[in-house]
Amino acid sequence: MGGGPRIAAVRTALPPHVHTQDEIIAELQRYGRAFSRFAKSSGVHTRHLALPIDRYEQLDGFTDFNNAYIEVAMQLGEQALLEACDQAGITPQQIDLIASTTVTGLAVPSLEARLAAKLGMRPDVKRMPLFGLGCVAGAAGVARIADYLRGHPDHVAVLLAVELCTLALQRGDTSAANLVATSLFGDGAAAVVMTGDGRGPEVVASRSRMYPDSLGVMGWDIGSDGFRIVLSTEVAPIAERYLGDDVRGFLKDQAVDQIAAWVCHPGGPKVIEAIERALSLPAEALDKTRFSLGTRGNLSSVSVLDVLSAHLGDPPAAGEHGLMVAMGPGFCSELVLLRW
Repeated sequence: MGGGPRIAAVRTALPPHVHTQDEIIAELQRYGRAFSRFAKSSGVHTRHLALPIDRYEQLDGFTDFNNAYIEVAMQLGEQALLEACDQAGITPQQIDLIASTTVTGLAVPSLEARLAAKLGMRPDVKRMPLFGLGCVAGAAGVARIADYLRGHPDHVAVLLAVELCTLALQRGDTSAANLVATSLFGDGAAAVVMTGDGRGPEVVASRSRMYPDSLGVMGWDIGSDGFRIVLSTEVAPIAERYLGDDVRGFLKDQAVDQIAAWVCHPGGPKVIEAIERALSLPAEALDKTRFSLGTRGNLSSVSVLDVLSAHLGDPPAAGEHGLMVAMGPGFCSELVLLRW
């Protein structure tokens, strides 16, 4: 087909333990009624949990939570990876580069190394574990793999994202940031198969942007009790302040209203509304983003890939453009221009 790197397949894998928002908050209320404070305005209706809901209270300390993370991350990562390979018509042995991203657990050897051995990938497969990018990592991972494939157009590369946000639960933290996160985030994995040429939307270009004086806007404080969320109320205002100019500058001669598919990370209702205002988008432009948030919650790096999968299943016309948009710790954004 010609052109640059292409997205051959995207698959999302979700845990089987699915609950309504009311069921989850009712369970959390045993640790304090404050957990229900933000649930009704989160835009989330159902979430998939890494573990059966009654198993969480049995976990004691960071070691237990992290061991559970590795166990479930391997299961979901394998499912997403094999399904994406099958969709793309390849085997794990054909993968030349595998990148993995996560920010909700720690594993050394990293997830992609463990899966490479388990699934029989070639011993010369290149590995690129990523940690710390958080919600921006789905879009950033696609962009970095595209960069690699431009130099290796005959290769096959895979991005694996696994986020088990509920295993970072801080039961004793009643800060507003933790209450928002607990009402918003869910669990899942996604895999993207990309090739230097072939079928699927082309990755035309990408742009990274770090914003000034914003390191404390989003992230983790990591201590003996695990991951404690850092989440400022400035996320939506920063998106509204900068994103419009960033997108218009990135698109150059192409107008915003020429973008046929908006593949936006569902950070939360306020962030979605800020993106709509910054870009003057029509109401239906982010329907797939809102659907992902409502039915899965915010899956950190996995979410924008879940939205991308929905757009691959309901693509724009051939030749039309899409734009991936995600923001995350740093504080930063990643823009990825696609062409179907």
